Amino acid sequence: MYLAGEEEIEAIARVIRSGQLFRYRDDSECERFEKRYAADLGVSEFALGASGTYGLAAGLVGLGIGPGDEVLVPAHTYMATATAVLAVGAIPVIVDIDETITISPSAIRDAIGPHTRAVIPVHMWGAACDMDAIMRIAQTHGLLVLEDVCQGIGGSYEGRKLGSIGHAGAFSFNFFKNMSGGEGGGIATSDPKVAERARCYIDPCHFYWQGRNDATKPFAGVGARASELMGAMLNVQLDRLDPMIRAMRAQKKTILAGTRHLGNLGLKATPMNSEDHDCATQIMFTLPDEASAVAFTRVMPSVIAGKTGRHTFTQWDQVLMHEGAAHPDLNPYKLAANRGLRTEYPQGMCRESLEILNRTVMVPTHPSHTDQEIADTIHNIDAAARVALENMALADVELRRTAPLDKQKFDA
Repeated sequence: MYLAGEEEIEAIARVIRSGQLFRYRDDSECERFEKRYAADLGVSEFALGASGTYGLAAGLVGLGIGPGDEVLVPAHTYMATATAVLAVGAIPVIVDIDETITISPSAIRDAIGPHTRAVIPVHMWGAACDMDAIMRIAQTHGLLVLEDVCQGIGGSYEGRKLGSIGHAGAFSFNFFKNMSGGEGGGIATSDPKVAERARCYIDPCHFYWQGRNDATKPFAGVGARASELMGAMLNVQLDRLDPMIRAMRAQKKTILAGTRHLGNLGLKATPMNSEDHDCATQIMFTLPDEASAVAFTRVMPSVIAGKTGRHTFTQWDQVLMHEGAAHPDLNPYKLAANRGLRTEYPQGMCRESLEILNRTVMVPTHPSHTDQEIADTIHNIDAAARVALENMALADVELRRTAPLDKQKFDA
């Protein structure tokens, strides 16, 4: 969460004072947010739930994904992208990213097999995937596209809001995201049938509260209903979102302009699929090798993309260990319907992704940074690049104070 204050406190207090915390009521904060956010995204439907992971799973359920289906996921994303596939009984197939740190369209094309039914492009670290290329491939091969927007809230791809381009888009509103309700998530779509199935998965009692649509049979689900407290906070956070993203985009442009000369040393801005429309929560740089990336982060408060917790497939324990469910009889890796699917993740796979990730560094932005803090960041990037790429002694480098790096932001 970047910004929160008295407006959020008052919105939550107002709900508590009302004594009506259940979302199915008159003047529902959850319903108001759903309508507002759908309009903001440019879709007809948004269903609010308890987490981003549940939003991903609800999106897959809404699209009809299940046993017998393979779903392509990128080698670099929070592990929930892959475990949500397992949650609906399908099999995640891991494919390479490219230097944009997002899923490679050519890798998608190469990975399509006879059982491939869907792909989840992840707008990682707020950077958009190459959605035009991905949608062309999906149309050619009859694939469904579920955008993972959990880290890309507020971003766009060539003017279209992330989450509105594919067949559905999944969102997270946990503490670490651009717009937060503390926890929370949801699913966006313009297909009412997808939305109806997603809502039933989020809340099996939805039909009883909102009226049954006889075209969709209700089905059993665990449920992950949102509360009015979450809805109230998100309505305030939505008002903050666009100005906050604009501030970070301006900051990113200033920093990239101020460090462009370092390309001559070998510090290059990571390529972007939609440079003017990303969230700008991170400024990513590509270095020649892993050793220089490590040297850079020893000087500049930053992290290496390949070392940010469970965002790289090599740390997805449940996937790699084939522990896809709490009960062995429900484990997708053991289901008869999944025989013949690609369930193995051989050692040495996606080496190109790992190589890219381990030489990519990320410098965080913040909407509250002052002009002086931005200038100090430029200075420190320059100093770190010279240490990393010219083998200067660390003791000879004078750093300026910048805001401390919140490493927790890279853990969820």
